[in-house]
Formats: sequence, structure tokens, C-alpha cells
Amino acid sequence: MDPKNKVDFIKNWIQKYVDSMPAKAKSLVIGISGGIDSSVSSTLCALTGMKTIVLSMPIKQKSAQHNLSLKHQEWLKSNFSNVEGYTIELDNLFGTFKTSLSKFDSEHGMANSRARLRMTTLYQVAAANQGIVVGTGNKVEDFGVGFYTKYGDGGVDISPIADCNKTEVWELGKELKILKEIIDAPPTDGLWDDGRTDEGQLGLSYKELEEAMNNEGSKNRDKYLKIRKANLHKMEPIPVCKIPN
Repeated sequence: MDPKNKVDFIKNWIQKYVDSMPAKAKSLVIGISGGIDSSVSSTLCALTGMKTIVLSMPIKQKSAQHNLSLKHQEWLKSNFSNVEGYTIELDNLFGTFKTSLSKFDSEHGMANSRARLRMTTLYQVAAANQGIVVGTGNKVEDFGVGFYTKYGDGGVDISPIADCNKTEVWELGKELKILKEIIDAPPTDGLWDDGRTDEGQLGLSYKELEEAMNNEGSKNRDKYLKIRKANLHKMEPIPVCKIPN
């Protein structure tokens, strides 16, 4: 499917999902980071014509990342009358959380807690607007290597681009005329003070990951499988203790 038809298909899928809900949602709520995934997902939401609420939620954010988020927020509001944009500063909340849990310090845990505080914020805004929370994960992250935070950015109601590889998301971004500086920006999860990139954390580019996902003979296959194995707990159902009759 070419990018133009894919845009229409995803936009219609979102609308059909909302229409099928027993208690129909009145808004779509989504967090934006200045990255390509959230920029594409939020634009697809806006295209439905539904009330779309986009939230920038900085927590010790690198200014370059946050500025892209704000630019996309303004771009959306200037192009779609159904979009509301808000910046919710979570630095103080995160600081209190970190201080309260100082006896249980973990750098990795605190990085994931940033994503979980944002998820909680999205659901509060959704509850106040009879909305649903829209995910921004792509296929490589959600079903390939599990590169997301469990019950953080993985905690959503619907995932409109989760069947799109990263390269497809970039193509959608060009079709939607997303700001070029967002398309060109190195992907990052925005959870670390040092601003580390996705490729730096994974050790492979998204192009290499996609090739390894789809080709058992790939030179990067073993590395891909190692990353995937470590994160399978995110992608599989929660283990349930079944009591025998």
C-alpha cells in the first residue's frame, strides 16, 4: 500500500474503532515528543476530525527535543482546528517521585518511571475529556525488539502505527508533510539526561533491525534475537497462575 492510501486507511481505522465503541469516545489524547512516531500518529488523529489533544510532557528534557515537540504542536494547531495542544511540565512531579523513592534508586528504573508518569498524565487528561489514549509505537519497537516501557508508552488504548516499520513511518511523515527537522532528527526515547539515541541504546539502526527481523540469514540476526529475547516479557501475555479444578 502506498503512503497516501496508508494514511487514509489508518485515519479511517481510528474513526471506525471509535464508532464501534459501546461508549463512544469524544476525543483522542496523545503524547508528542518531537519524534517522527508521535508526530505521524498525532497528525493521523487530527485527520479524523475528532477532537485531538496533544500533550508535550517534558521531564528534564533536552531543549532540542522539547523544541521539536513544541514546533509540532504549533504546526498541528495551525493546520487543524480540532487540535488542542498543551505543555504539562512534569519536572517537579518527577523530582518528588525520585526523592520519595531515594532508598530504591535505579537509573534504568527512573528512566522508565518518566514514561509511566507521562502515561498516567495522558489517562487523566483522557478521563477529563471522555477520550482514549493513542499509542505511538511502531512495529519494530512494539513487536520486534520490545523497545518501549512496560505500562509507560506501552500503556495505551489503540496503536494506529504498530503495524508500520520505522521506514514506513518516515514515508508517512513525508506524505503528511511533517516538519523536515523532525523527519531528519535521530530517533530517541527521551528518557535519559544524556539524550542518548535509540541506535546508541540498541546497537543497530532501524534499517538494520528491520532487515534482521525479516531475514533469518541477516548478519545482524543474532544481535536482533538477543535484544528481542531480553524484552519478550513485554510482548507476551502476563503469566497467570491457573488453579486446577
